[in-house]
Amino acid sequence: MSQRSDRAKELFESGYNCSQSVVLAFKDELNLDEKTLAMMASCFGGGMGRLREVCGTVSGMFMVYGLMNGYYIPKDNVHKTENYKAVQELAAEFKRRNGSIICRELLGLDKPEGTYIPSERTEEYYKKRPCGQLAKIAVEVLEEYLEKNPV
Repeated sequence: MSQRSDRAKELFESGYNCSQSVVLAFKDELNLDEKTLAMMASCFGGGMGRLREVCGTVSGMFMVYGLMNGYYIPKDNVHKTENYKAVQELAAEFKRRNGSIICRELLGLDKPEGTYIPSERTEEYYKKRPCGQLAKIAVEVLEEYLEKNPV
């Protein structure tokens, strides 16, 4: 769809985790340097540190939205409500396209692998992991949402 979504897939295939790939695809729109963005998203790969919970691409999508249009005043319930509405709409669209927002379900796992050690990135790894494509879809979902709901 877009250069940005293709970039997210490329970033994943270059070794970034799924969450970093989505966040870094929006680097040009965010007021943070690449190192800071990569470090911010680093814990969310593998469904949060390989726990296989919420997909890292979804977490990355939420981080980007928050940096673009999040709230920061604790008692600002109007913006907090708008923010949570956006998160739920983004999650629903990602789930509609992929069947889930949960990492282990997207990977077809019954349970997490039980290790915090990341898988080696080999040609075989990339063949069986949908994560690059999921990063691409997460970027597309966010871009479409932002087009309909400019910040």
